[in-house]
Amino acid sequence: MTDFHGNLAQLPPGSRVLIQGVNADNDLRARLSALGLAVGKEVHVLRRAGLNGPLHLRAGTTEVILRRSEAAKIQVLSTQALAA
Repeated sequence: MTDFHGNLAQLPPGSRVLIQGVNADNDLRARLSALGLAVGKEVHVLRRAGLNGPLHLRAGTTEVILRRSEAAKIQVLSTQALAA
């Protein structure tokens, strides 16, 4: 993957990114953080369901299924962009 800066919902399976920000209300931000989806954490996109379905993600040792509408609120940066 080339350098990428955007939201989590845009990524293909196999992508590894760092969370840069969460543009959500406090309740959703707290829920995502409890699931391991917090600023500075690395996320691996495992699968994308068809027909605008959810994403299957891994954050650390935790696997999460997340709605695309929620994933779109998570701003990310590719880990390769940081290595450059």
